Amino acid sequence: MTQKPSCEETPFALTPQRLVDMSRVTAIAPSPCQSWAAVAVQRLNKDRAAYVSDLWRVSLVDDAPAAALTRGDWNDSAPAFNAAGALCFLSNRPADVSGKPSEDDCAQVWSLPVHGGEPVVLTEEPLGVSSFACAKAADVLVVMASVLPGVPHDEQRKTSQDRRKHGPSARRYKRMPVRYWDHWIPEAAPHLVAYRDGARQDLTPDFDRELRRAEWTISPDGQSVVVTCASAISVDRLHDTTIVFIDTQSGEHRSQALPARRSVGSPAFSPDGQTLALVHHQRQDDQMGPNWVELLNVATGQARPLTQGWDRWPGSLCWTPDGKALVTVAASDGASPVFRIDAEDGSVVQLTTPQCAESHSGLAVTDDAVVGVRSGLLQPPEPFILPLGQAGEPKLLATLSGVSAQQCRELADVEEIFVEAPNGIRVQCWVASPKGQGPHPTLLWIHGGPMGQWADVWHWRWNSLVAVEQGFAVAMPNPTGSIGFGQELIEGIWGNNWGGQCYLDVMAVADALEARPDVGGVAAMGGSFGGYMTNWIGVNTDRFAALITHASLFDLRAFSSTTDAPAWWNLMYGQTPWKDAEKLNRYSPHAHVHNWKTPTLIIHGEKDYRVPIGEALSLFEALQFHGVESELLLFPDENHWILKPRNIVVWYEAVLSFMAEHLGCEVFGQGAS
Repeated sequence: MTQKPSCEETPFALTPQRLVDMSRVTAIAPSPCQSWAAVAVQRLNKDRAAYVSDLWRVSLVDDAPAAALTRGDWNDSAPAFNAAGALCFLSNRPADVSGKPSEDDCAQVWSLPVHGGEPVVLTEEPLGVSSFACAKAADVLVVMASVLPGVPHDEQRKTSQDRRKHGPSARRYKRMPVRYWDHWIPEAAPHLVAYRDGARQDLTPDFDRELRRAEWTISPDGQSVVVTCASAISVDRLHDTTIVFIDTQSGEHRSQALPARRSVGSPAFSPDGQTLALVHHQRQDDQMGPNWVELLNVATGQARPLTQGWDRWPGSLCWTPDGKALVTVAASDGASPVFRIDAEDGSVVQLTTPQCAESHSGLAVTDDAVVGVRSGLLQPPEPFILPLGQAGEPKLLATLSGVSAQQCRELADVEEIFVEAPNGIRVQCWVASPKGQGPHPTLLWIHGGPMGQWADVWHWRWNSLVAVEQGFAVAMPNPTGSIGFGQELIEGIWGNNWGGQCYLDVMAVADALEARPDVGGVAAMGGSFGGYMTNWIGVNTDRFAALITHASLFDLRAFSSTTDAPAWWNLMYGQTPWKDAEKLNRYSPHAHVHNWKTPTLIIHGEKDYRVPIGEALSLFEALQFHGVESELLLFPDENHWILKPRNIVVWYEAVLSFMAEHLGCEVFGQGAS
C-alpha cells in the first residue's frame, strides 16, 4: 500500500462505527535530511477488534503523496532516527520466521536500513522494551526495559512465562501505591539499558521501582542519560525527585537532589549537551501551584528558573537547533498552541496565530521548522509543519486519518462563547451544533481532571461530532479548575472545594444554554471528575432531562483510600477519612443522594483503578434504593477509558440512545452504525 488513506466518502456521516474505522495519527519524527518525516498511524486490524500501527512517509518539502513504510498485523510505533539516519521504531513483529507477532505483545526496537531493505531487530530484551532513545551524533541506543529482580538475564523470559502460567501470583508491597490505572504494580522493575559497540549494558542494575514513572532522555553525543528518578517519600507521602546522570560507557551515576516536595519532568538536553531543560512543580498544601521551565547547567548543577512569570503550564520541551530557544505546547484559552521560549530571558512567543487555535502535540524541530500532530474539533489529527521564525498558520502534511476537515465543517458548526458566572468568573465554552437553526437537544459535557480543559481538539473518546451527527448540540465548558486560563482559575478547585465554584460555573453555562433559541432540552454528562460533577449535579438539581456519569466519583471517603494514588488525592482535598470525615463529605455526592431525581446512566470499566468500580456499584445501588430510574453499563475488560473498538461503538450508542430517550428525539437514523 503506497497511497494515503482515502477521505472520499459521500455522504459523510460520523457514526460511532465510522469514528472507530478512522486511522489515528499518533507520532511524527523528522528525518536527518529534513526532507521527509516518519508518522505512526493506527488502524483497525483485520478482525476489526483492535488497533495496530503502521509507519508512513510524508514529505516536508513538497506535496508528494504519503506512502506506507510498514504494514502488518503488528504494532510499529514511536518512530525515531539514529545517528546513521536509519529509522528506528518499536514493534512486536516476529523476530523469527513464524510470521506471528511476538508472544505477550513484547516489543523490541527495530530499524529500517537507510538504503532500503527489510526491518532488522536491534534489541533482545526478554520482557520487552517500553521506550527508547537514539543519540543524535553517536551510535548509542538506550531503552527502558522490564527486568525481574534476582533473575539472570538469559532466564528472564522463561521465568516470567512460568510464573504467569503456573504461579505464584502473589504480590507483596511495603508501601503505596500498589496499583496504577489498570494494573497492579508488577514484580518486574523498569531498567535503563544501553546498546553501544555491539554490547548490552544495564545502566540501573540495582534499581527497583525508582524508574516506574520516570522521564528520561539521552545527550546528543550519547555519553550521558538523564532520568528523573523517584527518591525519598516526603511529608505528603509522595515521592520527591532526584535527577540522575548516568554515563553510558562506565555506568557511573551522578545524582542531584532537588528541594523537598519538588517534582520535575520533560528533560531535554540542549544541542551542545551543556544545559538541561526541565519542567518543575513545587507541591504545596494550600494550593496546586504553577509549573515552570528551569534550566540546569549539566557541569555545575546550577539551576535557573526561566518561565516563572508565564501563567501557563508548559508541556514537553524541544530545543531549537541553535540552542537559543525552546519550543513547547501549553493549554491556553481553550486550545493548545505552539510556543517559543527564549532560553536567555524566558520571554514567550506564540508561534501558532490566535486565528489558528486548535491543538498541537508530539513536537519535534528541524533547522527552520516545527513538526508535530495537529487537530481541532473539526479537524482529525494530522501531521503538520510550522516555520520557526515567526507566528503563522501550520500546514497539514497529509490526510492520513481518512477524514478531511472539510467533511467535518459540512457536518457541524463550532462557536466559542463566554458566560458570566457568580464571583465574576468568565467561563469559556465551546459549542458544536448541527447545521440548521434548531432548536437542538443539547448535551452539556463536563471535562475530567479536574485540572484539564475542553480544547479545540479532536477527541477519540468524547467526540462531539458523533453526537452532532445524530442531531445533538454539544456544549463543552471550561469552569473553575480548568487549565489554560491562568493559575487563579486552577486554584479555585484546590482543597475540598470540588462542589463549590466549579458547580456554579457549570450552572451558569446551563442557564446561558437554556436561554438560547437554538437549544432544546438539555442533558448533562461527564467522565472522571466530570462524572463527579455530574453526580454533584444529580444531588443538587433536577433541571436536566438526563444524566450520564462515566468513571465517576461518588463516595469520597471510599475513593480516597481505594484509588491508585491516595496520597495525591488526599493532598488535593486537604483531608483524609481519618482526619475529618465530616469535612471530607462536604461535597461528597453519596451524603446527599436522597435528593437525586434525574434518570441516570452509569458507565464504568471494571479494570479502572484510578476510580475503582466500587464507585459505580455504590452509586447504582443508591439510585436503585431511592427509586431513581437508572442503568449500569459495565465493561469488564476496560479501564478508566473505553479503548477497544467494539466497546467504543457500544459506549457511544448507549450514551446517545439514553439521551435521546429522555430528550424526546431519535438517533441512529440514516448512515448510523
